[in-house]
Amino acid sequence: MPSDSSKEDSSRRYDACGKRGQHVDRQVVRDEMEQARQTFHRLLDSATVAELSRPSNGTKWTNGQLLFHMLFGYLIVVRLLVLVRIFGRLPDGFSRVFAGALEASAKFFHVINYFGSAGGPRLLGYAGMGRRFDRVIAKLLRHLDRESDSELSRGMHYPTSWDPYFKTYMTMADVYRYPTQHFEHHRRQLTLVARD
Repeated sequence: MPSDSSKEDSSRRYDACGKRGQHVDRQVVRDEMEQARQTFHRLLDSATVAELSRPSNGTKWTNGQLLFHMLFGYLIVVRLLVLVRIFGRLPDGFSRVFAGALEASAKFFHVINYFGSAGGPRLLGYAGMGRRFDRVIAKLLRHLDRESDSELSRGMHYPTSWDPYFKTYMTMADVYRYPTQHFEHHRRQLTLVARD
């Protein structure tokens, strides 16, 4: 990491390995999100109401609630991208303090996270969840197409206790990859079988 006395443009950021302007294969991100979208629809559309009401494996949610939580991972990234755009232009200390404040509120976050996902299917309905998934993927891919490589290399600190896939420091490129990592983690906890 550069010292405070560095004369280089302070608006540019390093990734966690100290490298500038990391290359991002946008097509890989697109393919991952599209695969997740297709998988989500296959799981949701082939499941019966009884199957969606069945407990998942390793969580307190039903399969339907866990599917909403998987959708929520993409919805939250829309907001995370806004934060990276703001904090990625500020000195690192700002996002470090912000992440620390979020870390201190982790218990509250987990309660909201649980109850939000528990109530999500009732709020949107299962058909609405499918439509919302399509819309959020399309929105994220539109944003990705507009990002410059320098924007994708900006980053900020994150509260690692909020999610196992949050790293101490994440670039915008990392944030675009995060929701599909989250999706795949929870997909393995579903007790559904996608029918082709």
